[in-house]
Amino acid sequence: MAKELKTNAMRFLDKNKINYEITVYDCPEFIDGATVARKLGQPEEETFKTLVAQGKSGNYYCFLIPVLLELDMKKAAKSVGEKSVELIAVKDITKITGYVRGGCTPIGMKKQFVTVVHNTAENLSLFYISGGRIGTQIQLSPSELVDAIRGSFADIVLD
Repeated sequence: MAKELKTNAMRFLDKNKINYEITVYDCPEFIDGATVARKLGQPEEETFKTLVAQGKSGNYYCFLIPVLLELDMKKAAKSVGEKSVELIAVKDITKITGYVRGGCTPIGMKKQFVTVVHNTAENLSLFYISGGRIGTQIQLSPSELVDAIRGSFADIVLD
């Protein structure tokens, strides 16, 4: 029997004794989060994408928002105490996070960045995030995730 290949995200969750379930799906290249949710039959409002931004200070931040919504840059900046934030270039994702586009998750990155999760996740018992590689999703408790990474919840999407 083949050994399951764990990602850094899964190792982090195991180490912190956080329950999670993984879903693996065939995906030879990047597809957007809404397509992933539809492909796997996951509710789109419970499927979150990870966006990485850099603040005026030079610090990096992770923002998790539902796949159908758009990050409000002003609200995002305010949530982390920055004057402004800007999404990092796609070409820089791997260099900064250690993950590839479509497999980026807020846990197990090269460095743990301050992370803000959209506040709709506070009302969910479980939600879906990337599992640390293309073709892998993790389902877990948003509150357990936020506690483990010392993140926060805030309204960070466009109205």
